[in-house]
Amino acid sequence: MATATRTIHNQPSYLLESDTVSLAVTRLGGHMAPVTFGTANDRVIRPYYVSPWQDEGHASMPAAVLTPLRGDFFCLPFGGNAAAFRGEQHPPHGETATAEWTLESDTPLSDGTARLALSLETTIRPGRVTKEIFLKPGQPVVYQRHLIEGFAGPTPLGHHATLAMPDDEGVFALSTSPFRLGMTNPGVFSDPANGEYQQLALNATFTDLERVPSLFKNPDEIDCSRLPTRPGFCDLFALVADTESLAGQPAWTAVVNTRDHWVWFSLRNPAVLPTTACWLEQRGRHSFPWNGRNQCLGLEDICGFFADGLVPSVEPNLLSQQGIPTAVELTADRPTEVRTIQAAVPVPAAFDRVARIECGDSDVVLLAASGDRVTVALDHQFVLGCGDSPG
Repeated sequence: MATATRTIHNQPSYLLESDTVSLAVTRLGGHMAPVTFGTANDRVIRPYYVSPWQDEGHASMPAAVLTPLRGDFFCLPFGGNAAAFRGEQHPPHGETATAEWTLESDTPLSDGTARLALSLETTIRPGRVTKEIFLKPGQPVVYQRHLIEGFAGPTPLGHHATLAMPDDEGVFALSTSPFRLGMTNPGVFSDPANGEYQQLALNATFTDLERVPSLFKNPDEIDCSRLPTRPGFCDLFALVADTESLAGQPAWTAVVNTRDHWVWFSLRNPAVLPTTACWLEQRGRHSFPWNGRNQCLGLEDICGFFADGLVPSVEPNLLSQQGIPTAVELTADRPTEVRTIQAAVPVPAAFDRVARIECGDSDVVLLAASGDRVTVALDHQFVLGCGDSPG
């Protein structure tokens, strides 16, 4: 169960644990990390990123979200939010990623499921957000539910899961459920004038992660299914789930660490979070506090227009004009739920990449391109909004 707050990497954090998972959530911003999957007598996996400046004692950051930056956090509104909307000026990724969360409950459920409930009252646009995290006995799985009350009006939103990416080129094998559209960031994502550099083309579409258009003639395409690529660049691209091929099943994103032999994956409802924004931070930012040292992979399940924020997401844009939702219309009289599952398990050495995820009644099967199979106990119906808690 949860304990009193403990300072971890310079941030007071709430703790939650089960027999298979232990995690910390920062009081400031609600960032979830470190997370350990596995037990002391088993292989343990710690997939999430913690920014390197956490223990350096800096008094301030260029953006509030950078102060606790780590792991997975909920963004409302998602994105940069540089422009004001109807008099609202939100910080990058919103108050849910930057303000202080209050502990509401750490009482386990009757079936032994560990539960942590936090709340946040938003002020820029009045509302209340309740964050619930569940750890079910025997499952290497983190279930999350965010309940939004108030905050009336249109907004982008989503999860900002960030993994610690190795330096070894190609160690991460990235794959997703079928996507109807792949697209690189429409505008400049990393500006050399700010000490930032990117390698992916602007506003280019693609159908294969192995062939993402580049800014350069040689190579003119980048294999983004094997990460990291060459160092020195910071890029963003988006993948929009193909809901027809999913036939009512969750959309998924998976990364296989082919050196350490584990897989991290997320499940989501594509009707709520249609897009995954992929942030490739490969030592490509040289301003403070990045200083050319950050190596991480953001796999951000969202309803939004890339990482541009509120105004670009609620106004007509390149995605919404193709019928792809980029904002959610929240109302004062009806709460909105956003759910996600994130998990990590060991895989055999020959397990090369996740080719498919099959959902059963009480588990999912990860099928590798190599033919290997790994079964994970979990309730995928949770992300589709079935039931009040896992199980």
